[in-house]
Amino acid sequence: MNLKQLEAFVSVAETGSFTRTAQQLYLTQPTISSHISSLEKDLNKRLIVRNTRGVSLSEAGKKLYPMARKMLELEKEIEREFAGEEKGEEAEVVRIAASTIPSQYILPEALAAFSKEYPEVRLEIFEGDSAQVIEMITNGEAEVGFCGMEPENTLKCRCIPFYRDQLVVMTPNNEKFRAIADQEFESEYFYEEPLIMREAGSGTRREAERCLLEAGVDIERLRIAAVISNQEAIKKTVAGGMGISVISEAAIKDYLEEGKALGFSIRGLSFSRNLNIITSKEFKLSGNANKLAKYVRKYYL
Repeated sequence: MNLKQLEAFVSVAETGSFTRTAQQLYLTQPTISSHISSLEKDLNKRLIVRNTRGVSLSEAGKKLYPMARKMLELEKEIEREFAGEEKGEEAEVVRIAASTIPSQYILPEALAAFSKEYPEVRLEIFEGDSAQVIEMITNGEAEVGFCGMEPENTLKCRCIPFYRDQLVVMTPNNEKFRAIADQEFESEYFYEEPLIMREAGSGTRREAERCLLEAGVDIERLRIAAVISNQEAIKKTVAGGMGISVISEAAIKDYLEEGKALGFSIRGLSFSRNLNIITSKEFKLSGNANKLAKYVRKYYL
């Protein structure tokens, strides 16, 4: 019996899924199954019950779970007690690359919680568009990336979703849009209003264009009023009446609550995308970087 086996067992017990456990621990499903099988052999007990309804704990599994949880918590306590700062050494730095939406609107809460639990780990965060994030991971300039774009080169990068981001059409809060505030946004409206877009390397722009095409919008007919890389500038520009934009709902939550702008879904279209954790397959993650990636994913499960 070892801690890897117990970690897999506890995760399966908490998620109720071998698939989600594999994603959470950055392992394959066969590896998770092997850990559980080895643990059951070591203890000579059946711990996990698999059936058509999913996964549940046997009576032995229920008995083991709190003890296994305590052992994993003790492991964390030991790590904290003997971390670099406690030994008078410089804290290990984890370099993070994040695109605008995760960096400004999604990650701060999770990173704050991580820092409270692991105060010995220092984080360095670099913000860029999604293409830049993937490039930094590929080049080994950052260990963990967070962005809304999937890497094209799957041989070099690992990509795991951690958050479902809803995209909306942001409009000024004026008489015209207040009149249709209880309706979905018709695709024809995109031809009537100037459009404010993110820069070409942005994951939001890439996903917005994909969704517009799916909604039957002719991209060539759109009237692009401005291309702006700064998310806050886009919000202010739309609220000021310059045009409309396709944007993350998380980014404009404050404007919607304060009545500075309106947000619409598009008729007949699920306008959402995954935000992803990106890591390199060529550069090995440090212990703390791996810990951070797992923590953020689990935080939003």
